Amino acid sequence: ILPFPACRFLIKGSVAGGAVYLVYDQDLLGPSDKSQAALQKAEEVVPPAMYQFSQYVCEQTGLKMPQLPAPPKFNFHVRDSWNSGIIKVMSALSAAPSKACEYSREGWNYLKERIK
Repeated sequence: ILPFPACRFLIKGSVAGGAVYLVYDQDLLGPSDKSQAALQKAEEVVPPAMYQFSQYVCEQTGLKMPQLPAPPKFNFHVRDSWNSGIIKVMSALSAAPSKACEYSREGWNYLKERIK
């Protein structure tokens, strides 16, 4: 029998490994059109599965669970948001050396004027 910390580590490792496998299997890190299709599929499949699971838990335990509200609908494309964010970050990183040089030059000139 394994001690409790080892069991906990194995369970967490299994969950993390399963999540990595699921992401790889569903091509969520691949092209954006496949990621968008996988998210739409999950949006269609997950709410009925959660409802069925809650009904099963209610039958097995005798508990009454309140009806959950419907999940909100999002009408934006992940691809557009992702690309605009990446573009902004990359443009900021490419401009960082010249901006740092410009700001240091302005700071140096400011100090020169204050010292005189």
